[in-house]
Amino acid sequence: MNYYNTIINVAKKTIETEGKAIMHLATLVTEEFAKAVDYIYQSKGRVIVTGIGKSANIATKIVATLNSTGTPAIFMHAADAIHGDLGIIQENDTVICISKSGNTPEIKVLVPLIKASGNKLMAITSNKDSFLGVQSDFVLHAYVEKEACPNNLAPTTSTTAQLVMGDALAMSLLNLRGFSSSDFARFHPGGSLGKKLYLRVSDLTSLNEKPQVTPDMSVKRVIVEISEKLLGVTAVVEDEKIVGIITDGDLRRMLTKVDNIAGLTAKDIMTKNPKKIDNDAMAVEAMEMMDTNGITQILAEKDGKYSGVVHIHNLSKEGII
Repeated sequence: MNYYNTIINVAKKTIETEGKAIMHLATLVTEEFAKAVDYIYQSKGRVIVTGIGKSANIATKIVATLNSTGTPAIFMHAADAIHGDLGIIQENDTVICISKSGNTPEIKVLVPLIKASGNKLMAITSNKDSFLGVQSDFVLHAYVEKEACPNNLAPTTSTTAQLVMGDALAMSLLNLRGFSSSDFARFHPGGSLGKKLYLRVSDLTSLNEKPQVTPDMSVKRVIVEISEKLLGVTAVVEDEKIVGIITDGDLRRMLTKVDNIAGLTAKDIMTKNPKKIDNDAMAVEAMEMMDTNGITQILAEKDGKYSGVVHIHNLSKEGII
């Protein structure tokens, strides 16, 4: 047990150390940060993010976040930049250089080259008085007192701080651009995240059969309809409007109460005023309604007329749940 306690204590200390550092970052967000954000927002160019070592890994994530939230960005490795990749940088681009110390040899070679090209240089660094900090036009101060590493060597707290500062930058730009969920969906058309943002009920009802019976149809016909359409449910429809619903559960409960089903009709066993959703609603809304009401199917309608069924299996197959 002491062995496990040691592991737990180390993990907790790591999280606490990084958490305190991140909270301190909020005090370092000043008017200079706001001016940096505004410069990128007003710029007609892209954002080039560069770094070396673990900072380069953080740079790639910041680039991904910027691209997905409406700010065109490109990653440039600092070591590759001084061996030919400087051509990535175009006239109106802004360069963000990430370095904890701000004094690494590669940074000292790269920074003058960027400055000579006339591009604005921004630093994400723990040391604003470093070579990088002094040479930059804007400093996003990502100061950390110590790494979570017990030897204060492995980049841990510092890279977390860099990442958080990058997120703060991206979210500030997102806010200025009025970047909406529909904009986000345009950049994330694949995967479950994108589907939650653009998939509609109509996209799911079109995949299914459209089970329906009239109120006066026999229970035998109801059973056949539910069995043939393979959705475990049928709508009860009159004049194209939904007046009720019958599930396979309703049928099982009926059979425990009634010995002779002859003469029974759909209206005798249906649930009136069932839960419904508009055909143009988002699929995620259908999921929320099912979850709230503890049901596995929901009927859809368009302009007040029955349009189909959404089954929980549709949502599962699309990766929404």
